[in-house]
Amino acid sequence: MEYHWGLLLKFQHIFFFFFFFIITFFTENYFLDVPELIWSVLFVIIFNVGIYYLVYFYLVPRFYLSNKYPEFILYAFICFLVSSLFRILLEPAVFNMKFDETLSNTKFLYNVYTAQGIVILVASFLGITKDKFLIEQDFKNLGEEKDQLYLDLLKSKLNPHFLLNTLNNIYSKSFNPSEKTSESILQLSRLLQYVIYDTNKEKITLMQEFSTIKSLIGLYQLKYNNLLDIRFEIKDEETLELIEVPPSVCLTLFENALKHSAVGIEGNSFISVFYKIQDQELSFEIKNSMAKNRNLVNNVNDNGLGNEAVISILEKYYPERFTFISEAAMNNTYETTLKIKL
Repeated sequence: MEYHWGLLLKFQHIFFFFFFFIITFFTENYFLDVPELIWSVLFVIIFNVGIYYLVYFYLVPRFYLSNKYPEFILYAFICFLVSSLFRILLEPAVFNMKFDETLSNTKFLYNVYTAQGIVILVASFLGITKDKFLIEQDFKNLGEEKDQLYLDLLKSKLNPHFLLNTLNNIYSKSFNPSEKTSESILQLSRLLQYVIYDTNKEKITLMQEFSTIKSLIGLYQLKYNNLLDIRFEIKDEETLELIEVPPSVCLTLFENALKHSAVGIEGNSFISVFYKIQDQELSFEIKNSMAKNRNLVNNVNDNGLGNEAVISILEKYYPERFTFISEAAMNNTYETTLKIKL
């Protein structure tokens, strides 16, 4: 973007001075003959390049963009008077100009004032529009950086302490190998593959996202001897392979449910995950119990930054095409619903 914008700026400058050269050549042609005409035009162009860039690079950033409008107008007017006076005094003294009844010095003065006015006005206009655009571009870039930070946050939300504890559990069980040990290694390898490879992609298939959730569920179930009440059934796998979504969105919502439901900590805790794809719309819903003792879940706010990050990513990829609801329901339960128009 910056490369194309830089080329556009250079083209504007070149385009302006090309036409300014033509105008200067034909206006000076009335008062001078070749070869003095050529030297006069070159002098006017070089002189006005300096005036142009003085306004463009100094007056506009120094005064106009600092909201010092009176000072900007004053200095631009002084620049106009000084540059005009310089040309009026120097050109007739250096070049043999022809002034008669038809081509009076009044016309010369008019040409000088017009030329200097055009240079300063164009330099001011292009300088102002350039900096206004760059400011807007900075805001846009900041917005994109914010989105990227949120996305990085989602990618890093897979709890590293949980992965470390899982490795420790696998290590302790490795002294007495069992099917659970092999299953734990398999599920952990899938999660690590997701963290290392899949989260670096802009989008992944729903099947990849849901498989990661299943792997996370599997590790939790192995940790608690398959006693957790977590229900999530994957079906229509061929359809899931055709639909792509930003990584970690659904996973983050499920991790929030894991944290706040107290599964494995309190009795009667549960998590139920449902999804449906119909009429080009994905519906993803999570229902979970709410921890009775908030200290058991580290006092994490139910509406924390995780949901804000999810919403930010959804706004980036699905503007005005999604519905997100996350709220407490009856019987001490919590419901999260995400609908996306595909």
